[in-house]
Amino acid sequence: MIDLFSIARTEADGGDLFGKLSELFDPSDIKPDGYPDAVVWQGGDHNSNVNPVAHSLTDAYALLGTIAATDILGLPFYGVPMWSQYRHDTELEALSWFGNMPCTSIKWSTAGDAYVNDGNGNKVVVMGKSGNAPLRTQAGVYCNVRPYGPITVVRCMPCLPYSQDKNVFGIDEDGIVHSEMNTPAVQMAYANRLFLKMVHETGRIGRVAMKPTQAMEDGINAGLHSWLLQGTKFEVGRKYAVDPYVEHKERIDQIAKLLPSDFKDGMENWGGRIEQHISDTNYGLLMWDLIEKQETIVLATDLDGDRLTDLLADISDPLRTFGGMVAKHLGQEVDMRKVWGDMGYTTGNGRDMTSVMHRMDGPPIHEQTLGSADAMLLRLLNGDEWVAGTKQPYDPRIHFVLIRDAYIDANPGNADLKKWLDGALDKFDEIYSGDRPGFLEGYKSLKEAITPWGN
Repeated sequence: MIDLFSIARTEADGGDLFGKLSELFDPSDIKPDGYPDAVVWQGGDHNSNVNPVAHSLTDAYALLGTIAATDILGLPFYGVPMWSQYRHDTELEALSWFGNMPCTSIKWSTAGDAYVNDGNGNKVVVMGKSGNAPLRTQAGVYCNVRPYGPITVVRCMPCLPYSQDKNVFGIDEDGIVHSEMNTPAVQMAYANRLFLKMVHETGRIGRVAMKPTQAMEDGINAGLHSWLLQGTKFEVGRKYAVDPYVEHKERIDQIAKLLPSDFKDGMENWGGRIEQHISDTNYGLLMWDLIEKQETIVLATDLDGDRLTDLLADISDPLRTFGGMVAKHLGQEVDMRKVWGDMGYTTGNGRDMTSVMHRMDGPPIHEQTLGSADAMLLRLLNGDEWVAGTKQPYDPRIHFVLIRDAYIDANPGNADLKKWLDGALDKFDEIYSGDRPGFLEGYKSLKEAITPWGN
């Protein structure tokens, strides 16, 4: 058993967390590309036929829950130190280590406003805030994919369409779109291609959520989308009034020259249904898609993609509540969560929404945001996770779900591993059904119930 409470106390007190974790893990047998001096640890059973996954060791329960889950499961893994103080101390180089690990990875998004020590006894806001933006840039991330219920959002990133000032707008020789924001157009092209590939392979309706008439960057993004459609078998229903490729042809052609020569190979056989919408329209459309169970894939910018996934995360609770109000008006008291499930809807409250970041080179990074993890950890440290009966202890299920997804992704075709992971999740659900145990009690029960991989 690992002394998880001691680790939590060390982090909260600003103690030697690096030294404490160094005692738990061995130095790894691999290093990220281009960083021979990177600190990477390894743990679990590396003598099996399972490809390891890299974990970001960040803050609060993202850190504690990961350490507990890796210990319980015993799967081979790599760990990169990335908690806020360590990110700050390494001047964000730790982000580059993690972003360039040559394996499928799991990244926890953590609080962006953490205070850290500046080395001179003062408290300062952590460099790079949550670290998400610099990590994505350094890792070559071009989008994340977020499936929820019938809707999957392909969120182009980094891609923040703010510019309306043509005087500051241009594209340099590296394809960087210069305006109030600097957006890598090459990443835009990769996200557009992945979106079309997913529409082709799934047969779902593809919706485009951009605003090329208002934001200059969106004009480029939509132009790349239009260029990629050329020579394919896609049918476009609703079309933009002005073809953005024609409008921005010189710039799109400039970007196209930077892409690999085989970038469009095979796309002549891709097909499906595409609807080109102004981004605002998609908020209402996705509500209808959710209600009507219309399977849809949406291509959005970073800015609008964030809003769309927030909508998907937040909308189901109000819909259930409204359904209950209608039922009550008709004289019936119903359990709307049961009704919701009986009607075939699968969306919860958004906390179970998965997210996978795709890199131009290298396997994907599975990511998850852990809200209020620092506040929940304080309850453990204060000795009352239930806060006098008003709260529930931390639920570490998301760690096991995320780990399951990442290992299946990293080990395609390994039926034995998938069966074992599914069994481990079933055992988790048995232990956490009913009244949720405290975090340390749950860890002990899971250790007793789940036989580690390889044993």
